[in-house]
Amino acid sequence: MAINLDRRAGLSIRNEGSVLVLVFSNSWTLEAERPNVVDLLHAEMEKQRFDCLRFEVDQLDRWDTALLIFVRSVCVWLEDAKVNYQFGDLPSGVQNMIQLSQAVPELKHRKAVKPSGFLSHIGDDAVDAYYGLDNYFSFIGQLVVDLFQFLRGKAQIRWQDFLYLLQSTGPKALMIVSLLSFLTGLIIAFIGVIQLQKFAADIYVADLVGLAVTRELGAVMVGVIMAGRTGAAFAAQIGSMQVNEEVDALTSFGISPMQFLVVPRVIALVLMMPLLCACADFVGILGGMVVAVAISDVSMVQYFNQVEAAVGLNDLLAGIFKSAIFGSIIAVAGCYRGLNCGRDATAVGQAATSAVVTSITWIVIADAIFAVSFHLLGI
Repeated sequence: MAINLDRRAGLSIRNEGSVLVLVFSNSWTLEAERPNVVDLLHAEMEKQRFDCLRFEVDQLDRWDTALLIFVRSVCVWLEDAKVNYQFGDLPSGVQNMIQLSQAVPELKHRKAVKPSGFLSHIGDDAVDAYYGLDNYFSFIGQLVVDLFQFLRGKAQIRWQDFLYLLQSTGPKALMIVSLLSFLTGLIIAFIGVIQLQKFAADIYVADLVGLAVTRELGAVMVGVIMAGRTGAAFAAQIGSMQVNEEVDALTSFGISPMQFLVVPRVIALVLMMPLLCACADFVGILGGMVVAVAISDVSMVQYFNQVEAAVGLNDLLAGIFKSAIFGSIIAVAGCYRGLNCGRDATAVGQAATSAVVTSITWIVIADAIFAVSFHLLGI
């Protein structure tokens, strides 16, 4: 038998054995006038014996914060009374918001007493490393899933933001990349010319600069520059959003932070890094030409002819390919550190620092792996 508590609000109770069913209908909005339904409900629930309460809807037209407040107050009352409850067929938005209000950060491996001793510290570091790797691989797995969503055109991104990211990671970084690449090529050529002049082999400075810049230094220099410039910026931006609870707000509105914040940054940097690397290669070779022409007998035409003969297309494409991989490393490290940032200003600084250190470390490791792999493959 159903008991109608409030005809205007659309709230009724029926008893199904040990389960008490609370049924919502009509319209549940802040504009609707209703008596103190909570007190009526508590009074009715105290009269009946039940082990569990289940929420259901029956022709629920509209709902807003009023329904959330009411369901949450009932849940608090049931928790105090140590009675179980089920959300039943409540709208998914209501269930997500209620669960979010009840969420408590999980303390995975906090110990009551801080251990002391050398072996204890090693154990703690090992456990922290394990959980860190677990979180990192989970992050990468979710990123891969969301990248497929992007390719299918179903990702939750703003194209205006994506175009701005393309601009900030590409054209705005061109000046600093060109300057440092020019100086790098100049330094390599200066050192090479001084040594090669002893053997009257000045012309081979073009081979040295061309191969070093296209195969290794162009991609690595761009990676290091972008790690300090863009990777730290990604970590700081997302970390600041974490501090201001903007990431939680996105989750509350049903927007995936991974799709909205991470995917556009990863794709933008992966697209721009090869272009920056190609520019760095050209400017670095140009810097080497300035030194070769200035302090040796090599002419400009001889220098570029020697570069053309020494540097093959596979050398150029190898460096460009590595730069795309370095771009993904930088973007993933920056976004991961930002999303896992703490809740204060110090944590934002630590996230930016960690993003730069992580990016450069993995760039060097990846470059070493590529060097060995390309040698074995004969590239």
